[in-house]
Amino acid sequence: MTGSGEFEAWFRLLETPKLGPTHARQLLAAFGSPEAVLRAPPSSLRGLVTPALAAAIAGPAPEGFANRLRRCEGWLSGGAMRRFITLGDADYPPLLLQTADPPALLFAQGAVHRLAARSVAIVGTRHPTTQGEENARAFAAALSREGLVVVSGLARGIDAAAHEGALLGEGGTVAVLGAGLDDPYPSQNARLAARIVDQGGAVISEYAPGTPPLKENFPRRNRIIAGLSLGTLVVEAALRSGSLITARLATEAGREVFAIPGSIHSPQSKGCHALIRQGAKLVEVATDILEELRLADPAVAVPGMEGDEADDADSVDDAATGPVLRALGHDPATLDALQARTGWPTAELAAGLLELELQGKVARLPGGLYQRRAAA
Repeated sequence: MTGSGEFEAWFRLLETPKLGPTHARQLLAAFGSPEAVLRAPPSSLRGLVTPALAAAIAGPAPEGFANRLRRCEGWLSGGAMRRFITLGDADYPPLLLQTADPPALLFAQGAVHRLAARSVAIVGTRHPTTQGEENARAFAAALSREGLVVVSGLARGIDAAAHEGALLGEGGTVAVLGAGLDDPYPSQNARLAARIVDQGGAVISEYAPGTPPLKENFPRRNRIIAGLSLGTLVVEAALRSGSLITARLATEAGREVFAIPGSIHSPQSKGCHALIRQGAKLVEVATDILEELRLADPAVAVPGMEGDEADDADSVDDAATGPVLRALGHDPATLDALQARTGWPTAELAAGLLELELQGKVARLPGGLYQRRAAA
């Protein structure tokens, strides 16, 4: 399909200034194809769009269209795993098609069959705690090992951790970008995007190659993340967060919303707590999500410890550092706070914390804080 008249017709129609996806879908439903829309006289379009839009569709291509078309066709011809998917394609994601505002055209690289698989979105803040990153990675790995595709937005923080975790399982992952696929954003995750494709996942965008990462693109990108998925898990999010937009869009699409609770002192947990108050499902392990979606398998691998294993946690702590872990709990704490809780001398406490860091049980955070890792 690369370089075909079909792509040019789709791209020309969707490049019409001020057309918008709703009018585009109405025109396609009425005329059957973008070629038919573009051939139609303005008089036959005016019952569906304004006279100005009808004239723009029937008139010459907008300024710069030829250059944008060449860039798209150049990208599409750059590899066998690059393609475009339209509303009429058999490969168009069925769950996304059921939403109120499905994109008329998607650019895709990788294994596009992943777009039709059972999926769960995992989203969250770009500035997570160490615990939040570990939770995202662990939940994604557990869900992927059960064959679910993990969908996220390739952003820094929780998104990146979710993609990385999903690559550990069979389900794999799909990244939805808010810019063109020819220059993945953010640039520090370009290698992660390549790994996703190389390991059997897919990277997609409704934005043409050459589209920069404009601020207004990302809220619209979020409707695709939510629309591809049976449910959306928010790991960490502030009260004003793009992740909460994704959760709202999931709810509007009739999908489930899940949230992981966190510390009452952490700004990154406040968005999750707000979602839970609004009716999101509180989850602690991956099985909670599978059961809610009626996908539970008794053998599912879940992050963290459960039941008797959790009750016995203190019994396996090293005698020299167990009191420090118990004093730390699961919220970030300063050295002074830990000293007050344990009564240990500063040098002894610092040595214990260093030992726990080397064992991978404690993480040192900015601001002189320490936090217990998920598996500790």
